[in-house]
Amino acid sequence: MITVRLFASLSDAAGQAVFTVSGPVKGTTKAADLFADLTARHPRLGAFRERAKVAVNETYADWDAAVSDGDEVAFFPPVSGGRW
Repeated sequence: MITVRLFASLSDAAGQAVFTVSGPVKGTTKAADLFADLTARHPRLGAFRERAKVAVNETYADWDAAVSDGDEVAFFPPVSGGRW
């Protein structure tokens, strides 16, 4: 099971802050694929894809980061006033 956490406006767009996903999504193992699957179910998330950040197991990661069973993946919207 993969735990997905959405923060701030992302959780507002999905109507929920925490999701659980059973194993790899559609046979994939990348954070980007996980976000795409969530966007398919919650289309309003699509507006955030280009600027959102991802973390896997509490470490910022690239969108192509591997995601495995037991991982926690967090997606963060862009923030005002700061740099990444």
